[in-house]
Amino acid sequence: MAKVQVNNVVVLDNPSPFFNPFQFEITFECIEDLPDDLEWKIIYVGSAETEEYDQVLDSVLVGPVPPGRHMFVFQADPPDTSKIPPQDAIGVTVVLLTCSYHGQEFIRVGYYVNNEYSDSELRENPPSVPQFDKLQRNILANHPRVTRFRIDWDNSEDQENKPPQEAMQQQQEVTTSGFGAAAMGGPLKPFPGCEMSNGASSSTPPALLSTDSNSGMEVQ
Repeated sequence: MAKVQVNNVVVLDNPSPFFNPFQFEITFECIEDLPDDLEWKIIYVGSAETEEYDQVLDSVLVGPVPPGRHMFVFQADPPDTSKIPPQDAIGVTVVLLTCSYHGQEFIRVGYYVNNEYSDSELRENPPSVPQFDKLQRNILANHPRVTRFRIDWDNSEDQENKPPQEAMQQQQEVTTSGFGAAAMGGPLKPFPGCEMSNGASSSTPPALLSTDSNSGMEVQ
């Protein structure tokens, strides 16, 4: 049984100009104490043809995680436009939100993203060189594609020492079209003792909140 259940993800500031940061309000529940960090990532798919142009926009470490329901806002800068093929700049692409424990990805939330010019003349006669500052980004927030993986939550040393391909073969994939109908409970209040520190994340550290726990959790 998964020790972490992602209850909901809300896409903030959507639609927005292309160069605005991505913002996701994430609510998750931890079934029991996790002594180590959860690693969250936001990945922008630059091209549907190859993973070569995928960009990890940001990553953040959250932990240790006490039992209870928690919420934070994960913000990441927009993609580096120099790494996006010009032919893939306009139109539909994908942004991924992933979470891993002990290097094992256990959930991936994908959203379709439509990039188009806000000006009708540019839409009808698009320039040969994309003008990213004139693009509008629209995330299809109501139709996430949620993929869950079964992982080994306890035997961290064995998992970390296995070759990546072997570890991936052990993951069993379960895919649904959205989040479950888990009750969200009452309004969230500030998480007591939450500390922010500079670490892997280059964005503003997220503010973490909880309804059920009194223990501190560090966001790096």
